[in-house]
Amino acid sequence: MDKIRIYVWIAFAATLYICYMIWQHDYPPPIESVAAPVVSTSTSSSIPALPVDASSTPQSIAPAATEARAPTAPDVFPAAKTVSVRTDVFDLSISTQGGELDRADLLGYPVNKDQPDKLVRLFDSAGENFYVARSGLRATDEHAAPTHQAIYSSAADRYQLDSGENTLVVPLTWTNGSVTVTKIYTFKRGSYVIGLDYKIENNSSSEWKAASYVQFVRHQPVIKASMLNAESYAYIGPSVFDGKGKKNLKLDSDDSKNFQGDFTGGWLAAMQHHFVAAAVPNPDQLYNYQLNVESAQQFTFTYRGPVVAVPAGSKGEFHETLFVGPKIQSQLKTVGSELELTADYGRLTLVAGPLFWVLEKVHSFIGNWGWSIILVTLLIKLVFYKLTEASGKSMAKMREMAPRLKALQERYKDDREQLGRATMEFYKREKINPLAGCLPTLIQMPVWMAFYWVILNSAEIRQAPFIGYLSDLSSRDPYFILPIILGAANFAQFRLNPAPADPVQAKVMMMMPLLMTGMMAFFPAGLALYWITNTVLSIAQQWHINRVVAAGAKKT
Repeated sequence: MDKIRIYVWIAFAATLYICYMIWQHDYPPPIESVAAPVVSTSTSSSIPALPVDASSTPQSIAPAATEARAPTAPDVFPAAKTVSVRTDVFDLSISTQGGELDRADLLGYPVNKDQPDKLVRLFDSAGENFYVARSGLRATDEHAAPTHQAIYSSAADRYQLDSGENTLVVPLTWTNGSVTVTKIYTFKRGSYVIGLDYKIENNSSSEWKAASYVQFVRHQPVIKASMLNAESYAYIGPSVFDGKGKKNLKLDSDDSKNFQGDFTGGWLAAMQHHFVAAAVPNPDQLYNYQLNVESAQQFTFTYRGPVVAVPAGSKGEFHETLFVGPKIQSQLKTVGSELELTADYGRLTLVAGPLFWVLEKVHSFIGNWGWSIILVTLLIKLVFYKLTEASGKSMAKMREMAPRLKALQERYKDDREQLGRATMEFYKREKINPLAGCLPTLIQMPVWMAFYWVILNSAEIRQAPFIGYLSDLSSRDPYFILPIILGAANFAQFRLNPAPADPVQAKVMMMMPLLMTGMMAFFPAGLALYWITNTVLSIAQQWHINRVVAAGAKKT
């Protein structure tokens, strides 16, 4: 019996250690460092270099080939102005210098639910956390290129998506006298997808060659690790998909600092909790990707496409796609290959992905994420029913045999070796597996952890209400009612199961409901709701099994 108890505790400790290691690997605490100077001007960034042979497909950019341009004298560039754009989901601004997105507020997504007027701001060229999306065309004629440093003109200072309209088009124009480029942003109702097109009219006497590019420039904030702040759990920084898999490029990694590559069917993104800015190029063309890390907080992430020639007297076009907003997976799937992976569930994606899919399907019928969690928990319980039933029967038998086990302990209380042999013989004779209760717990643990990451990292559940005072399932219960209910349910479950023979172990198990209450007090309310539902269903199942086993014992 002593050996079995040791094995149980070793398995439990090993499981906790594995969970901790996975947590540390996927969500390390942010590195405290001296803040790098905040970028304060929209002219101080690099323009991606063209391939060595401008007529060929893109080649890797050597570090020395990237132009790092210092802020230019004011008389080089005319004063830029701001174009305001408002749709049903965006309130953003576009600078006529390069047509960069320099501010993006997300309507309907407040930073805190109790402050509805303070919206989540992704892009911001004026704040301390500089963050913009730049794009342009790099021409082989460096003196005539509509890069993000060039000045465009706009027919209006304000564009708005009116009621009854589903599409808003914002055109910006650049010309050098012989070549005219119209940079067009396209917004659609209810969508965080932004179309980016270039229409080129080459009225010169020679062909005009250029390559398109997009870059995110960001000075990201330092968020201190805290159990009370879910933002500190999530990955913040650049991420890339190379056509085969997604990789988070951590700014403190030497490999990330030197990252560059050429691939087809990829995308790049700037990640943060619940929100993402992503750029998706033409999936059928080879693009060059490069990350420049200026400090532990500041980076410029760029992709550049192949050189395209527009013949004299002809027209040409380029097309890019941006996604700026919450990680709504139904929208992300329509943009780029596996862009929904930006809803990062870490190593548990294999379990969390299908789990979220089921939750989303249920939610499409019910319309409330809290009730969806309850119903999906019931479905999971049905899936594991046979496994937990076998465990429940074994535990019920142990409960029925508790008096006989106690008699054995009294008989051999002075001979622990004989007690162990007698106990094992008793288990074998009565066909009881004392470890049966641990196996279902270990098997279901990945599901529990996946539920945690789904609730914590799914933008769809962010600030989702349930009933009454529970206005946000993705944050902790403000009045700790759910953790208290969970603690009471765990205590009831403990009383329903056979008490451990060891008094010390019994006292430890008695403390588990209290420990569970304390732990869940800081976890998302949605996870506490899942665990309460699962525990209540387990109690109901075990109570039924105990009755069946007890009735069978009386007949024999």
